[in-house]
Amino acid sequence: MKRLNFWLVSLGALAWSHHAFAQLTLPTVSFGYKSVNNPQEFVTNIKILLGLTVLTLAPAILIMMTSFTRVVIVLSFVRQALGMQNMPPNQLIIGLALFITFFIMAPFIQRINTNAVQPYLSDQISQDEAVTRALTPIREFMFNQTRDADLALFVNLSKMARPKTRADVPTQVLMPAFIISELKTAFEIGFIIYLPFLVIDMIVASVLMAMGMMMLPPVIISLPFKIMLFVLVDGWALIVGSLVKSFGY
Repeated sequence: MKRLNFWLVSLGALAWSHHAFAQLTLPTVSFGYKSVNNPQEFVTNIKILLGLTVLTLAPAILIMMTSFTRVVIVLSFVRQALGMQNMPPNQLIIGLALFITFFIMAPFIQRINTNAVQPYLSDQISQDEAVTRALTPIREFMFNQTRDADLALFVNLSKMARPKTRADVPTQVLMPAFIISELKTAFEIGFIIYLPFLVIDMIVASVLMAMGMMMLPPVIISLPFKIMLFVLVDGWALIVGSLVKSFGY
């Protein structure tokens, strides 16, 4: 009887679980082709596909074609000059660089939205014209920050004819020239940032050596003085203000 009861209970539980599983509704995804009677539906799908493509390329566009490169390098130089490897943390440095980049690029983003994105979404211009209008403010920004020597370098490397105007310079030539110029400018600013902290390190090292404390690392003593100096001169405001002004603000 015990075995019979056990088997009956087991079969009942199995039947109940099968019934419950049969009643479970799961979402499904299907791929295929269908006829579209409304052309607007096709255009909407193309716009969604283009939007996803832009989102995929967004990190590269943000890093290579905006002020993000210079800002994040300078902020990293500040941390290294202070002698703190992980303070502020990387997440905070990158987040601050992003918000400063959005602030600097806000006028250009507004122009792109007004002249390219909104007319394209309202079907006033074609896709090619929208791309051309969107590139115009970005190219203007990159030209303003690119040195002539760096631009001439990549024009010569590309073996193209010497451009007469800015419009004749291809974007694929302008982008690496802009990045090289940004790196050079960021390292120049980083060198200036390092100088006062280097003086503090040299003074502390000389005092410790004169006192015979050669076994004590100078960084341990100089770090509080560098932090105090940075706070007293309102270092973050000076650094961020100088960064924004270096882009012509």
